Amino acid sequence: MKCPGSVWASYPHGAAQLVADQPGSIDSTLALLKSTGYVADRPLATVLFLALKLRRPLLLEGEAGVGKTEIAKVLSSALGRRLIRLQCYEGLDVASAVYEWNYAGQMMAIRLAEAGGTVDRDTLESDLFSERYLVKRPLLQALEPDTAGAPVLLIDELDRTDEAFEAFLLEVLSDFQITIPELGTVKAEHAPIVIVTSNRTREIHDALKRRCLYHWVDYPDAERELAILTSRVPQAAERLSQEIVAFVQAIRKEDLFKAPGVAETLDWASALVELDAVALNPALVSDTLGVLLKYQDDIQQMQGSRAKDMLDRIQSALRTTG
Repeated sequence: MKCPGSVWASYPHGAAQLVADQPGSIDSTLALLKSTGYVADRPLATVLFLALKLRRPLLLEGEAGVGKTEIAKVLSSALGRRLIRLQCYEGLDVASAVYEWNYAGQMMAIRLAEAGGTVDRDTLESDLFSERYLVKRPLLQALEPDTAGAPVLLIDELDRTDEAFEAFLLEVLSDFQITIPELGTVKAEHAPIVIVTSNRTREIHDALKRRCLYHWVDYPDAERELAILTSRVPQAAERLSQEIVAFVQAIRKEDLFKAPGVAETLDWASALVELDAVALNPALVSDTLGVLLKYQDDIQQMQGSRAKDMLDRIQSALRTTG
């Protein structure tokens, strides 16, 4: 049995070297994201470049649907790395997030040993608490060596968990290691690329924030949102795309329970394309508001004359500028 404090794998030469396929500048980081259809602004590309360069976890906060989770996905795709996702929820514990023991297998091994009549207690204990019976969950999987390079670990919606789980993450995020009492310390040979997201339904503790670089992902401006829509839904007509973005930008200024994110913009554009729309009209907007808004009070607030007046102003402004 490995004694506590043992290390399975350690950083070679301090692991100061970057993997060759990671971007070498802010501009190349922007290009890397754009190559997978993610249109980022320069501040986001800067903090992402620094997170990769410094091997530091990146904490992304912002409203739901602004593209935080997507960053981990596009990094995984662009760098050819495995994406390991830990979806957080209330009550998430170590057994679900890190590891647990295969108790059924351990019990069977005990019974077989007893049936054989030759039970060496120390040998049996060493075998029972070995990797053979260790069930690895996402956080432990992210520390394993990978021939394709260190994986991308996405810890999604951390604000849904409690402070006790946050405290457990401190060792993982600071040293890229996990201590298992029965086995010892498991340390990554190469630090995973860690993206942590939060919708800020509660504040993340300062101790965790200190271990991460930080960036607030805001709603994009009209120019960038149009670029995102054009990249992700290229089949949408140019005029329709312009009207969609202008309408979404305007609706975000309204007093809504939940303003639509970029994800909803793309969903709405895809839905309108399926309806063969080439431009918005009041009836079409009213019929499809359920794709853009997810609360009935918000839908009722925007239906009818309010949506029509907003659309009239948008189309008039586009005719003037176009």
